[in-house]
Amino acid sequence: MSVDQSVTVEVGLGDRAYDILIGSGLLSRSGEEISRRLPGTRAAVVTDENVAAAHLDTLKAGLEKGGIQPTVITMPPGEKTKSFAHLEEVVDGILAARLERGDVVVALGGGVIGDLTGFAAGIVRRGMNFVQVPTSLLAQVDSSVGGKTGINSPRGKNLVGVFLQPRLVLADTGVLDTLPIREFRAGYAELAKYGLIDRPELFAWLEVNWQKVFAGGPERAQAIAEACRAKADVVARDEFETGDRALLNLGHTFGHALEAATQYDGARLVHGEGVAIGMALAHRFSSRLNLASPDDAARVETHLRAVGLPWRMSDIPGELPDAEALLSFITQDKKVSRGALTFILTRGIGQAFIAKDVPASEVLSFLRENHPASRKAG
Repeated sequence: MSVDQSVTVEVGLGDRAYDILIGSGLLSRSGEEISRRLPGTRAAVVTDENVAAAHLDTLKAGLEKGGIQPTVITMPPGEKTKSFAHLEEVVDGILAARLERGDVVVALGGGVIGDLTGFAAGIVRRGMNFVQVPTSLLAQVDSSVGGKTGINSPRGKNLVGVFLQPRLVLADTGVLDTLPIREFRAGYAELAKYGLIDRPELFAWLEVNWQKVFAGGPERAQAIAEACRAKADVVARDEFETGDRALLNLGHTFGHALEAATQYDGARLVHGEGVAIGMALAHRFSSRLNLASPDDAARVETHLRAVGLPWRMSDIPGELPDAEALLSFITQDKKVSRGALTFILTRGIGQAFIAKDVPASEVLSFLRENHPASRKAG
């Protein structure tokens, strides 16, 4: 696939099925693609200050070319924007624009903007049309697909939200050229996750081709499309995360706890970095429980380290709360059911499974062993 071609991945949800378009130049085609699916619609675009500076003019021109005059709502960047206060700002902006239920709310940004905007679209007028225009690698391969929206609480990440499937996802691979390398790496962690869940051939391909994915070109678009197909397959089977979809949380239970422990301070830890450390911990924990070979954990750590991602808790700058406090964040996470700890563990590369009733005592011992305060760095 050449870089100027677009690929379509369908998320099969019956009469709510939608397309993910992947390719370069899609911002310029946004109005045409939206109008084809939602003729005569008006739009609010929600974005953040950084993304607006880089891409808002291109998106607006693309929308206007398709006959859509957008109202723009601009938020501050960063994970802390996923809050009740900023949700209220977005909701008020949509209402102030006098948009109707049949109009569309467009998220232009990374996972934070997508999650916040989707939640607002889901609750304004009891549900509006929603379009994702993800501008980060993490959002393109993960958070923009599948309909999970939400904001954070001081008690944990993504604890307040709704399921709202988008009507369309426009993943413009060209915008990734402006992404800071740290953000690209963070998104790559979510991309690699799909190989570690149930596509070992994808993980093996990434081990060989990751530098080409970083460089751009056909390998980047190929990797994004493969990740979107993997997620679309899971979402079509289990839209509301009552079964298999929980596998997509590989690395997230540990990762979310670390994000909460750092108070969502993006200078210390961004979401994809938390997932990277979480995936390494999940493989090491699986090895500790004699479910998987230590060689698999070492292979995951080696690859994460090669691409420049953190892979252990001691890679996080500053001090972390103790193991008991980290466990309390884990038990608050939404992946806990009726007090029982549920983890995504693995029997090897590409052999993830849902483990319920994991003893808290085992998790606590593991956290103590891997805590920077109780182990030597390196």
